[in-house]
Amino acid sequence: MKIAVAGTGYVGLVTGVCLAENGHSVTCVDVDASKIEMMRRGISPIYEQGLSELMRKNKEKLTFTLDFKEAYADADVIFIGVGTPEKRDGSANLAYVYGVADQIAEVVTKECVVVVKSTVPIGTNDKIEQYFADRLQNRVKIHVASNPEFLAQGTAVRDTLHASRIVIGVEDAYAEKMLREVYRGFDAPLLVTNRRSAEMIKYASNDFLALKISYINEIANLCEIIGADIEDVTKGMSYDTRIGSKFLNAGIGYGGSCFPKDTKALSWLASYNDNEIKTIKAAIEVNESQKLKPVKKASKYYKDFRGLNVAVLGLTFKPGTDDLREAPSLVTVPILVDDGANIKAWDPVGCDNFKKHVPEGITYCETIEETLKDADICFIFTEWPEVKVLNPSVFVEKMRHPIVIDGRNCFSVKDIKGVPMVYESIGRAVIDNR
Repeated sequence: MKIAVAGTGYVGLVTGVCLAENGHSVTCVDVDASKIEMMRRGISPIYEQGLSELMRKNKEKLTFTLDFKEAYADADVIFIGVGTPEKRDGSANLAYVYGVADQIAEVVTKECVVVVKSTVPIGTNDKIEQYFADRLQNRVKIHVASNPEFLAQGTAVRDTLHASRIVIGVEDAYAEKMLREVYRGFDAPLLVTNRRSAEMIKYASNDFLALKISYINEIANLCEIIGADIEDVTKGMSYDTRIGSKFLNAGIGYGGSCFPKDTKALSWLASYNDNEIKTIKAAIEVNESQKLKPVKKASKYYKDFRGLNVAVLGLTFKPGTDDLREAPSLVTVPILVDDGANIKAWDPVGCDNFKKHVPEGITYCETIEETLKDADICFIFTEWPEVKVLNPSVFVEKMRHPIVIDGRNCFSVKDIKGVPMVYESIGRAVIDNR
């Protein structure tokens, strides 16, 4: 089957590569010439485990091009996998989606299925179908389908090849038949529903997970006040199969490309339709507040940060990715910079991206030990494996004042109890062995 994919970000590129891995001939389209050249050489423009290897493995079935006319004209299926960033009012910006729709309407020469894989507000697929009807240059039939993605950054390839489920939203038998053929060979439950239900499944799933994170962070904050331990609490909760253990790790909030914008988009959509999802509004509020926890905790030890040596371990919103979108570090580090701190930061893959957001006031280090040297305080924002395997004694050996604010609960409180340092985490007892 001849497949075209619009967009080579996390969704588009991973989708295209995994479809090629499953035997299809795939052409990926982007507007960035430098990215296209990288991908033609088998280099992924995003940091994602296993992606470059699959690109090179399937190079005979993968084409990367700037020429949308060549890609879309006679494709059997066209996936739209472009971004839908957040607008100022919280709604989803669909400009890129409609931009691709314009290109498709201009050049398609045969009956095809256009699959919206981008996360879009409920009802968008219906509008795109009408959009095509109003703009098609050739007398061909375009079937529009919804096929939301459920990948997580850092595990995107695995999440696509071994998906928890494949959801397709269709309004006709032809679109269903074609998408069943596309996903033939994928070992995952397949749910066929209507387009609006498929669109809602994506939002409802992401927002539920965001709710779970914000809920446990609020419980963690209360645990600190009343003397309970959040890890014991979540372990006790996890034995209930209705709750489970996933997304119950307390920390300094969720980030990334999905949860922040999808919660705001669903809240906006509800408000636009004279409705209110109070739980989602609360989750958004809790998450924004949680990002400030590290600075609030640090203020107990220093009135301000002017002239202090500050170590920052981890910049990305989670390990396994170089993505910084909505990362807590982007909230806290600028505060430290503005307050006059001398900042040294370490992240195995995120430093170059961080420089684009905060271009001045930070020294980037190659090693954790170099970052910690002579520091007055250390903030941990990302639970990279390199951080979690550290012996806590390294903080005492390298830092001038071993005060650690751990926003990701990387260490066991028991392991810290005998170490002459200050250790504050989320939802657990403060260890002060000075």
